[in-house]
Amino acid sequence: MKKIIIDTNVLISFITDRDLEQQKMASVLFYGASQYKYLILCPQNVLTEFIFVMDKVYNSSLEKINEILNDFISMPGIEVIHDLDLQLVLSYWPKYFSDFGDAIVASVCKGIKGTSVATFDRKFKNALKKADIEIQSF
Repeated sequence: MKKIIIDTNVLISFITDRDLEQQKMASVLFYGASQYKYLILCPQNVLTEFIFVMDKVYNSSLEKINEILNDFISMPGIEVIHDLDLQLVLSYWPKYFSDFGDAIVASVCKGIKGTSVATFDRKFKNALKKADIEIQSF
């Protein structure tokens, strides 16, 4: 089973209607996880960033965000990652990734054999290429 690390923007695009094309691509990914075609790995910091964006940008109630997260972590094919190799994160940040959260996502990918990163962020994709980390195509 293919393992895919998700970036925050994939989760936000899946939940919101901000970009319908991205939402469709994310939906295919999550549907594949529900069919055990993929294992979606979600670093804990992605959930933290998701909460911040849904609260501050989309003005969602904390109760609604809690409900969304409970539904998300209960989906088949989803696993939240809490372990972190801080030395690896720091070896990437800020050398390859100016955003610390991106360095965390990249380090989780590098630390788990056979994984790739799913993101819609072009800048992050370019940095992933420079760091020789596999990018999941949609």
